Amino acid sequence: MARYKVDITGINTSELKVLTSEEMLKLFERYHNGDNSAKEELINGNLKLVLSILRSFNKGNYNMDDLFQVGVIGLIKAIDNFDLSYNLKLSTYAVPLILGEIKRYIRDNTSIRISRSTKDLAYSIINFKESYFNKYGQEPSNELISKELNIPEYKIASSLDALKEPMSIYEPIYNDGGDTIYLMDQLADKKDLNSDKDMLISLRRALNKIKDREREVLMARYIIGKTQMEIASSLHISQAQVSRIEKNAILSLKRMIK
Repeated sequence: MARYKVDITGINTSELKVLTSEEMLKLFERYHNGDNSAKEELINGNLKLVLSILRSFNKGNYNMDDLFQVGVIGLIKAIDNFDLSYNLKLSTYAVPLILGEIKRYIRDNTSIRISRSTKDLAYSIINFKESYFNKYGQEPSNELISKELNIPEYKIASSLDALKEPMSIYEPIYNDGGDTIYLMDQLADKKDLNSDKDMLISLRRALNKIKDREREVLMARYIIGKTQMEIASSLHISQAQVSRIEKNAILSLKRMIK
């Protein structure tokens, strides 16, 4: 898997120190006893953790210096609130906090204006997901979020999608080793759809002809907005199987409506 280097202005990231578990324990003991210099050492000794999280944002149109500073704020919060009695590694506790700070910064600085109600709902969903993850160590399902927040499942995906960064129409979304499929290939031409009702009729008929499992996966993915992992969990199959079913269903639909 390719790894992308994160360049931060004024910092030689390759020379950043990484603390051992023993060093971390001693520093936390010093910090909890009032030694603030130990806190500085803990921060500097965990900057590579922030950088590792930034790799997932490295291909986006973000200012990495800004995201790094925001990520460090999350790291500082983690260090301030970390309790040795948690019996966890600092990294395990800190990652959700660092990631949360970065995502909040990106949401609050997005170039698209979003309605307050949609934004509030999205924040409620994200806060619930973060609280659930911190408590149980795993992401809650859309079904659970729907029940806890008393909202339809389809609103979960649409609310969270509204806070995402704009995507280029030339963004590659699939490549199986052959031709690359770009986002623009999946965008519908509304003018053509409105003038060609036969295509919509053909699509409805094709959906009724594909296998039940294929139709179920497509509905879950594109109507409810579930991830492949969530579908795999509900159907008790692997994510790879869900991916194959989805791909085969789309290919079948394309053949039928040509």
